Amino acid sequence: MFKGAIILNIDELLKQGKQLLKNVEDGHIKARILLENVLNKSREYIVANSELDVDQNNIDIYLENIDKIKSGMPIQYITNKQEFMKMDFYVNKNVLIPQPDTEILVEEAIKICNTYSGDIKVLDLCTGSGAIGISIGKYVKNAKVYATDISDEAINIAKKNAKQNNVNNIEFIISDMFDNIKETNFDIIVSNPPYIETDVIPLLSEEVKKEPIIALDGGKDGLKFYKIILSEYKKYLESEGYLLLEIGYDQAKSVGKLINSNYNIIKDLAGNDRVVIVEGG
Repeated sequence: MFKGAIILNIDELLKQGKQLLKNVEDGHIKARILLENVLNKSREYIVANSELDVDQNNIDIYLENIDKIKSGMPIQYITNKQEFMKMDFYVNKNVLIPQPDTEILVEEAIKICNTYSGDIKVLDLCTGSGAIGISIGKYVKNAKVYATDISDEAINIAKKNAKQNNVNNIEFIISDMFDNIKETNFDIIVSNPPYIETDVIPLLSEEVKKEPIIALDGGKDGLKFYKIILSEYKKYLESEGYLLLEIGYDQAKSVGKLINSNYNIIKDLAGNDRVVIVEGG
């Protein structure tokens, strides 16, 4: 991208950004969000002060970020922010970007938590940014949440997000699935594990391929981590507890074959199978 001493006001720079991203999905929205982020100003400020000049350093940063979007980088990795369950989460290339579909999993977990009158123990496997476990901890005050991930980078980000959102009833553990879990008798176990088939990953969008492979790759059949969880969870779950798993839109039948207990399927807002709820430990 050309850099030079050129004077542009907010409106002119935004128009240039939108033009450069005209062939990118939601490019006009991304152009605006990037400008808000670079200037550290609200949308309202951008509109009300459209004739203010932008300093050269911010112009350069903005245009560099436009180039990153054109190369397929998710905007969340540029702004380091993703909204989830009405909270802001810090994200970078070391963690999966929390998606709206995963809110279905959290909402179902919260519903179950609300049927308990006393303290609740919750285990969140493959926590990543911490979005699931932190959200449960935020909205269920009588919960004690244990959140695990194999990646120490992810755990550090999850800790940052817990602090950022003032969630204190959560403990983070570096663990490959259940390996380092000392606690048992959890009332609820939740997980959004990697579930994309290995051979499908090269076919994903450029944006998704920028996310950590370790958080996407579910093995040859996409079931690697479901098999681990469903073979071990009963050692850690109360006999009347619940296991909640996010699944791919086409995985209900294959995951169901791995389950030896009663279970229900919850659909997402698009009508796709999204969450499996297994009853009993």
